[in-house]
Amino acid sequence: MNLFKKNIPADGFAGLKQNWKTDLLSGFIISLIALPLCLGIAMASGVPPMAGIIAGVVGGLLLSLTSGSHLTINGPAAGLAVIVLMSIEGFKKIAPEGLTPDQIEMFAYQCTLAVGVGCGVIQILFGLIKAGVLSNFFPSSVVHGMLAAIGIMIFAKQFHTALGVKPEGKEMLEVITEIPHSIINMNPDVAIIAALSFIILIGLPLIKNKYVKMIPAPLLVILIAIPLGHYFDLEHEHKYLFLNGHEYLLGPKFLVTLPSNILDGIIMPRFDYLFTSFGFQMMITYALVASLESLLTAAAIDKLDPFKRQSNFNRELFAKGSGNILSSLLGGLPIIAEVVRSSANVNNGAKTRWANFFHGGFLLVFILFLSQVIHQIPLAALAAMLMITGFRLASPKEFIKTLKIGKEQLLIFVSTIVATLATDLLIGIAVGIIVKMIIHLSNGVPLKSLFKPFLTINVSEDKNLYTIDVEHSAIFSNYIGLKKQLDKLPHGKKVLVDFTGAKLVDHTVMEHMHELAKRYEEDGGIFEILGLENHTPLSKHPFASRKFSNKN
Repeated sequence: MNLFKKNIPADGFAGLKQNWKTDLLSGFIISLIALPLCLGIAMASGVPPMAGIIAGVVGGLLLSLTSGSHLTINGPAAGLAVIVLMSIEGFKKIAPEGLTPDQIEMFAYQCTLAVGVGCGVIQILFGLIKAGVLSNFFPSSVVHGMLAAIGIMIFAKQFHTALGVKPEGKEMLEVITEIPHSIINMNPDVAIIAALSFIILIGLPLIKNKYVKMIPAPLLVILIAIPLGHYFDLEHEHKYLFLNGHEYLLGPKFLVTLPSNILDGIIMPRFDYLFTSFGFQMMITYALVASLESLLTAAAIDKLDPFKRQSNFNRELFAKGSGNILSSLLGGLPIIAEVVRSSANVNNGAKTRWANFFHGGFLLVFILFLSQVIHQIPLAALAAMLMITGFRLASPKEFIKTLKIGKEQLLIFVSTIVATLATDLLIGIAVGIIVKMIIHLSNGVPLKSLFKPFLTINVSEDKNLYTIDVEHSAIFSNYIGLKKQLDKLPHGKKVLVDFTGAKLVDHTVMEHMHELAKRYEEDGGIFEILGLENHTPLSKHPFASRKFSNKN
């Protein structure tokens, strides 16, 4: 650990001078991955493509300097595309009478931008009151269920775009049930572009050649999809006959649309509908999901950081808030720390936050000088990329992994997914938490310890040994109080956390305990978990919930 501390890269301009070569290279590679994703996420959000680029540029150039994390890449993310689309569709329903369809679209877009500004203000307040610790409140299975539901939504929505068909339904369950109809009525040329893109995205990572692995799959998709678009003459509106003799329409609507003047892509928000009941609902949803995803990503990238640096979660919230305000004022999408691009950043050898800065700079160069090339990208290729993202979030592996942790975790996971698909994200998260609490109460958790931890801290005479006796329960909803006490302990000592008196230690706490132990030991201390001999694990998973049993 001391070796790591001696070699930790400098921050600020000293870090730029020290590591500019590796950070510049990583930033360039990430920008090639981010460009099509920024466009695709904007498309999935129901907003102009420029909105995604604006968010990527702001997330790179501004947030790289203010972020609480060293290696995360900031920009638009698929997880928020669903929420933005939900906001767009919701504001359309309450648009003033007498507007044309185009005016209704602009009205909903501008109102949604105002929601992004409101979200940013809430996130800044979160940072000021040091609410970063709230990320520990949400149960792991609920969070993963929320992400899986988002994945299903993205996959279902983009499935239609990949086939060149627009679904008639607006509600998510309607969009899902229309998939067979879109398969029957697919536009063959558009579907061919999507299918080839899909094959590349799946197949390229499977090739073991080290030189092939250096090629970003999204970039290769674009390099092949653009010539295919020219071959099918997507630039000009025309009709064609396919094998079945059916007539299909092709044209520029199947390509990325950018304004002729980049400044025309800057749209100002309108705030007159922000403080309606729907506006409040969307602000809370934005702020909750954007903050939670960013904090989870920062924590995940901390684990990958070869220098073992830890993010400042409160600063991270403050930075994301300021970034969301600026992005929304310019007509951009909301910004979070995105896990896939951030992981690639680490793998590409990035050392400091300047990699994120360079990534934003390259995106700006692309949109200023390569807008004509970007316009030639088929939407079907972007849809294929988003379908892959959605599938990864909701893959069968996620269900199997959750089941291995425990049957009760799978119930919470599936309940969150179903409720989210049937209603919205906030209700889905609430349902998941309620199901988890019902399970805890049925497992003997006392009402008094649902939100308050009961513990005592004993210190040895030489102050080298700290024993924490936890009573009643240690569960997700009272973990914040437990963690606050553990965070106060000095580093480099011996810490024993004794759960002998706890009737239940849930999966979320078990997972956090092992992570705390790892961190504490990396700082030169000893961290041990005791008192689980009389507890029965609810599965064979090492992080399974533990329930006290008199039979043991």
